[in-house]
Amino acid sequence: MKTLEVVALTKDIPEKHLRRGQVGTVVEMLATDGVEVEFSDLDGNPYAICAIPENSLMVLHHMPDVIAA
Repeated sequence: MKTLEVVALTKDIPEKHLRRGQVGTVVEMLATDGVEVEFSDLDGNPYAICAIPENSLMVLHHMPDVIAA
């Protein structure tokens, strides 16, 4: 996982009012096994920013991987 990657939650985080599948952007890599993620609406208005363990996120891909022959 890297800064500015687009990620989605794989688990609900009820205390932050976030549900599995919500999409955010990694804004900082933390010293622990977590990352700071900012969640924004479709207009770009942020509604949550919080530290999340990497094992509760999946990186989203917009292009297919190049497969070596």
